[in-house]
Amino acid sequence: MSKGRHLAEFEMYIMLALARLGDEAYGVSIRQEIEERTGRPVSIGAVYATLGRLEEKGMVSHRVSEPLPVQGGRSRKYFDLTPPGRAALQHSTEMLVRMMRGVDLAPSPQGSPGEGS
Repeated sequence: MSKGRHLAEFEMYIMLALARLGDEAYGVSIRQEIEERTGRPVSIGAVYATLGRLEEKGMVSHRVSEPLPVQGGRSRKYFDLTPPGRAALQHSTEMLVRMMRGVDLAPSPQGSPGEGS
C-alpha cells in the first residue's frame, strides 16, 4: 500500500463515521457521530476540510440531495466511502489493532492508563 493511502487519526474517525452512518452521512451527522463516540468537540469546518482532502485522494465521494421539503430547505451533501477508501480504512484499522495487541491500556482507578502505579 502506498504512503498516500495511510490515514491520519481524524481521517480514520471521519471514515469510520461514514461506514457507520451509511446513506445518512452528511457534515452535521458525521460531526455528531464523532463527538458522541469520542467525547471531543469537532468543528464542522474540520469535518468538511477532511472530507475534501479524502475526496481528492479518491477515498470518499459525494452526492447532492434535492432541497429539503421545508421553507428555505437546502440541499445536503451526502458522503460515501469509495472501494479504495474502504480498503484504506480496513488496512489502517487492522494495523491499529495489531499495534495494540499485548498493550495494556486499561484506565487506572485514578484516570489515564498507567497512572497511579
